[in-house]
Amino acid sequence: MTERRVQVSVIGSGPHEAAAREVGRLLAVRGCVVVTGGLDEVMAWALRGAREAGGTTLAILPGESHAAANEWAEHVIVTGIGHARNLAVAASGDAVIAVGGSWGTLAEIGFAMRLGRPVVVLEGGPTVDGVARAATPAEAVDRVLGALGR
Repeated sequence: MTERRVQVSVIGSGPHEAAAREVGRLLAVRGCVVVTGGLDEVMAWALRGAREAGGTTLAILPGESHAAANEWAEHVIVTGIGHARNLAVAASGDAVIAVGGSWGTLAEIGFAMRLGRPVVVLEGGPTVDGVARAATPAEAVDRVLGALGR
């Protein structure tokens, strides 16, 4: 039987292309499936970094059309549930890394914490009491994977 690969959800928004791409790349290099909300900005850049490194990507969309996914999404799940899909994004990761972000990111962090998922927020992202922070993409990846014993 094949062991299930670790899935890490990358959440966030804003102008953080380099950091998001590097997080995606580092996760792929470490053998993780990268999960995002499948749309633009951080979601697209993290998937791009993962795909460019030969990794597997999964997009969980708020709408009902596969066509809404960004070009870097290899596997696409359409939900038709709008912002409620933030729970699916948080729950689908064994751990979560936030890169930038706003209200949706805060909701995903809250869901992930409620579900007991390790969460790391990259500097520049929202400050949430009790949530670990990292100064670099490499530190964020090391911290979440370390929390999973990887």
